[in-house]
Amino acid sequence: AFAVLRGGERPRPLFWLFSLTGAGLVVGYALMNGGEASAVGDLLMLAAVVVCGLGYAEGARLSRTLGGWQVISWALLVALPIMLLLTVVNLPAPDDFARVSAPAWLSFGYVSLFSMLIGFVFWYRGLVQGGIAAVGQLQLFQPFMGLGLA
Repeated sequence: AFAVLRGGERPRPLFWLFSLTGAGLVVGYALMNGGEASAVGDLLMLAAVVVCGLGYAEGARLSRTLGGWQVISWALLVALPIMLLLTVVNLPAPDDFARVSAPAWLSFGYVSLFSMLIGFVFWYRGLVQGGIAAVGQLQLFQPFMGLGLA
């Protein structure tokens, strides 16, 4: 939807059919395998999906002119003051830092650098090259792939 609203794309009717089918399968799977659901948790997840969809569409739209590495760099720079404030407010006790192992710090660095920075450069490039709507549908596989890898 955000690819249409913000990206100016016009997918064909068959795209919408498969998109709604894929979304329905994900929702059906979650309902059948979710156990006891929390209404607040479900609403927060729905809000996250909407905000991330908007972010992907905006990032891809900006990447058409700026390039993916600049878009993610600016996004991180804009978010930095808020993230620093939240970090300071939620800092654990100094003794807790000493108990964090080296592999945990290396894992944190890996996720920060590769998944959150470098990964988005390629994600935005893919969204620009393949189209926001079409490539964005790959996100429907994410819950299944995450469960499979887990």
